[in-house]
This record gives sequence, structure tokens and C-alpha cells, in this order.
Amino acid sequence: MTTLATRLRIEEWTESPVEDLDDGGRTTHAHVLLRDGGDGLSSGTAEMLAFYRPDGTSAYVTLLRLSGELDGRSGSFVLRGDGHYDGATATGRMGIVPGSGTGGLAGIAGSCASESTHADYPFMPLVLDYRLD
Repeated sequence: MTTLATRLRIEEWTESPVEDLDDGGRTTHAHVLLRDGGDGLSSGTAEMLAFYRPDGTSAYVTLLRLSGELDGRSGSFVLRGDGHYDGATATGRMGIVPGSGTGGLAGIAGSCASESTHADYPFMPLVLDYRLD
């Protein structure tokens, strides 16, 4: 496996309510645009569903499509995962969806982790562990 630690800039985060719950919690949908990793990954688009508790903590699921160049090969791939926010740190784990690689990244496999605080904004740190066939 090859490891790439990167940071993508959050260019847009559009979040809309899905449902307000009786206990004060709520569910939302977010569309997120990411750009400029500067190290091969050039863009990303994420769709997230989140559950916010009344205390401000949350749990979420994500589909994230990343595009760019890894090891001299261009294409894109999709990650699927989940995470949580404890009030200070958002922590997520994702796996590369088998068969989602395109172009030179066809056959990519691996996983990705993200841990961020408000101090990281407007960047989303990612650690990608991948293998190219």
C-alpha cells in the first residue's frame, strides 16, 4: 500500500435540513465541493447525510468522489464511509468502493481516514492508503 497524506480545500459546503426531530435532534444533507490537494488529488465531491444530537455532536455517512493523479495515473474513484463529531473533532473512515476507479485509477483499492477540528478549516485533511493494479 502507498500512503498519501493530503489536505483538500473546502470550496463549498451546502447543508439543508431533512427532518427536525421531536427531541431537538435533526437530520441533514450536505453537498461538499473540495479542491486543490496540491499533491495529485485535484478535486472532490461529497454527499453526506448527518444526524445532529441536541448537544451538537453528530454522526454521518459519506460518499466522496475524488479526482486527480496518483503515481502518474489520472482518473477518479469513490469512497464510502461514516464518521462522528464529538463537539471538537470530526473523525471519519472510508473505504474505496470496488469497481469505482476510472481511467488510470481503474482497479484502485484501499481506505481513507480523516480527522479534523475547526482549526483545520477551510481544509479537510485526508490520509489515503491505496494500491493500484
